[in-house]
Amino acid sequence: MFKDAPAFSSFSVNDIAAAKAFYADTLGVTVSEQMGRLMLLLAGGGQVMIYARPDHAPAAFTVLNFHVADIGQAVAELTRRGVTFEHYPELKTDAQGIVHDKRGPYIAWFKDPAGNIVSVLEAR
Repeated sequence: MFKDAPAFSSFSVNDIAAAKAFYADTLGVTVSEQMGRLMLLLAGGGQVMIYARPDHAPAAFTVLNFHVADIGQAVAELTRRGVTFEHYPELKTDAQGIVHDKRGPYIAWFKDPAGNIVSVLEAR
C-alpha cells in the first residue's frame, strides 16, 4: 500500500529556534522553516520534520543517525563546535564517547538542545 508513498520521520523539541540553530549552524544540515515547524533536508533526499511541543519529553532512543566517513574526525569537529558526547560505561565508550564494537558500526551519541539523542556512525 505505501511502497511508492513518500514518507518522512518527525520528532518534537521544546524550542524551535534552538533546534534550528543547532541543526543548521552546529551540525550544518540544510533546514527550512514553515508554519513554526522545521524540515531537515538530509543528504540523499531524506527529510525529518521537527515540531514544538510545550510538554516535550526527550526521546529515550536515537531519533537521528548521521553516517560519516571518519567517526574520530566527526566527533573531534563536533566537540570543537560545542557538542558534548554521551558516555555509556555499559557500552564501553572511549574517551571521546565512541563505541568501537566489532559487531557493528563505530558510533557516538550526543543530545540536541531539547535532549533528543542523535548519533554519528561509521560503517565498517
